[in-house]
Amino acid sequence: MTIPIYQADAFTSQLFGGNPAAVCPLTEWLPDETMQKIAAENNLAETAFFVKTDQGYYLRWFTPELEIDLCGHATLATAHIIFTELGHAQPVIHFDTQKAGTLIVTKTGDRYTLDFPSRPPYFAEMPEGLLEGIGNKIPKAVLRSRDYFLVYENEEDIAEMVPNHALLAKIDAIGIIVTAPGKTVDFVSRFFAPACGVPEDPVTGSAHCSLIPYWAEKLGKNKLHAYQISSRHGELWCELRDDRVLMSGNAVTYMKGEIYL
Repeated sequence: MTIPIYQADAFTSQLFGGNPAAVCPLTEWLPDETMQKIAAENNLAETAFFVKTDQGYYLRWFTPELEIDLCGHATLATAHIIFTELGHAQPVIHFDTQKAGTLIVTKTGDRYTLDFPSRPPYFAEMPEGLLEGIGNKIPKAVLRSRDYFLVYENEEDIAEMVPNHALLAKIDAIGIIVTAPGKTVDFVSRFFAPACGVPEDPVTGSAHCSLIPYWAEKLGKNKLHAYQISSRHGELWCELRDDRVLMSGNAVTYMKGEIYL
């Protein structure tokens, strides 16, 4: 048995930038254990699997360690592959998901816009081990949504952070977002998820489901420009629209091949 596999870099227009994701089109679902093994073998932050439906596609995402509830960059990569490699003719794709509802991706030129649920963060207590794990850099505010969400004074605080991934892996959360106002953009961020097998994620769409409502309120505007300042860098054009967030970015195909099962 063979299944096709693609790899694309999301939230970038340059190869080897943004966040790489593997994309596997399926005619029917593989056993969960097999999909998890494929994701572990790929050793990327996310591997996306999708099956065509009457209305669009059903989509699932796996890290090297577990199935995740929501992933932005792998959704963008999947849409990019469906549009550019699989001949999808309409400008809109609907993805059904188990835990995040219906996600919509619209293609305009060479840019894709994701329509995702907004997940505003709320104030939380700093859990034991998080401050040490983040390098003992004290934040201005501690919040939480799905992930812990730490706010800092400036972009240098985020860029200079050297986390202890072994300590962060013990925190009871999918990941840890760190963020601050940007110098040339509205805000910057980084995202650490060592408990999921992803020490630092290069560009994280799901984190922006919380970043966008937070910074929209703080800055008093609904349209925002963001950078995730990982070593690969990612650029997002964002908008808060009621209880939804829009994230736009580019993608480039890196690889295509076959998996032999």
